[in-house]
Amino acid sequence: MERVILIKYGELTTKKGNRSFFVKTLVRNIEQKLKDYDVEIEQDLARMLIHFKEEQKTEILTAVQTVFGIHAYHVAYQVPSSLEIIKEKVLETAKQEKFTTFKVEVKRNDKSFPVKSMDLAPLLGGLLLKNITGIQVDVHSPDVKIEVEITPKHTYIYYQAYQGLGGYPVGTQGKALLMLSGGIDSPVAGFMAMKRGIPIEAVYFEAIPHTSLEAREKVITLCKKLANYTDEIKLHIVPFTKLQEAIYQNVNPNYMITIMRRMMYRIMDNLCQVYHGYAIINGESIGQVASQTLESMQVINEVTKLPVIRPVACLDKLEIIALAKKIDTYETSILPYEDCCTVFVPKHPVIHPTLEKCLSEEAKFDYPPLLQETIEQVFTLKITANNEKTYQDLL
Repeated sequence: MERVILIKYGELTTKKGNRSFFVKTLVRNIEQKLKDYDVEIEQDLARMLIHFKEEQKTEILTAVQTVFGIHAYHVAYQVPSSLEIIKEKVLETAKQEKFTTFKVEVKRNDKSFPVKSMDLAPLLGGLLLKNITGIQVDVHSPDVKIEVEITPKHTYIYYQAYQGLGGYPVGTQGKALLMLSGGIDSPVAGFMAMKRGIPIEAVYFEAIPHTSLEAREKVITLCKKLANYTDEIKLHIVPFTKLQEAIYQNVNPNYMITIMRRMMYRIMDNLCQVYHGYAIINGESIGQVASQTLESMQVINEVTKLPVIRPVACLDKLEIIALAKKIDTYETSILPYEDCCTVFVPKHPVIHPTLEKCLSEEAKFDYPPLLQETIEQVFTLKITANNEKTYQDLL
């Protein structure tokens, strides 16, 4: 009696004609996650099986938990689809569990199996009641639910469901570039984008000496945490100092943040062209700060024709914090190292900017050469979840 990890696809099953592509991408992602383990993967359009070594079970389950596209998974006993063997193994495995109330559920995917689901469930329940003392049936809130899934070749018996991340496998959509500031919101936005199947590369704007190398290392750490949900994340670091100082010296203080964001979007637009990104992703939440009002978003978006995806736009701060804690980025995000969006914040940033005023402010200094110089100085780090090197080692 072998134990296997049985994976259920969930949302992938709605893809009909495209399901094969989504399943193949999921298999590829799982294979990448489990490349260091002794596993064998089987799959069809309904489920996936991972054959594993028992001593590696905990590590493999942890890895599976970080893969998008999985609705649920189980550690299941795989037995031949024979009525007598099913009865024997259900009793044998149930004796290994601790419970006083139970429920049996049967799914007969193989309609040629001689006993119908509605008949087999009470038959197995009666078998347990007869052979295990001190237990009783509770169909509403049992201590344990014994699930039996019958397919033509094998039957799977399992007792516990693990919730997967859901969503789509990373790689089923085109790539996008994430504006990763180091705050709480943008890592959550990156996580949510990956959950919809989008591979991401991160872009960090730094303004040394106004921002610190510790702030950069903080962003590298956030990339490591996001890379835990994929294979590798490229981090493009933008030296923004000259351009930001020019904005500070020439632009009306109330418009500095708006003009800065417009410059960032121009750079993002260029980087998307260079690195084949189909969209810009950021952690903007409507109304959270001055540059995140709808009026601000409109005039900032004006500099690019690319889609700007804001996964956390309609979440409040507490909801974003809860997600940040769930994906283990919160404690890193609150480290007290300022990014370039916070070092030059004016006392009264405009919340209802106009395009005409933005163009007027930008005309005060010759920014195109500064933009070009900034873009030419961008450098890239490759970040993996297991890469424990500091920024000095990565440079």
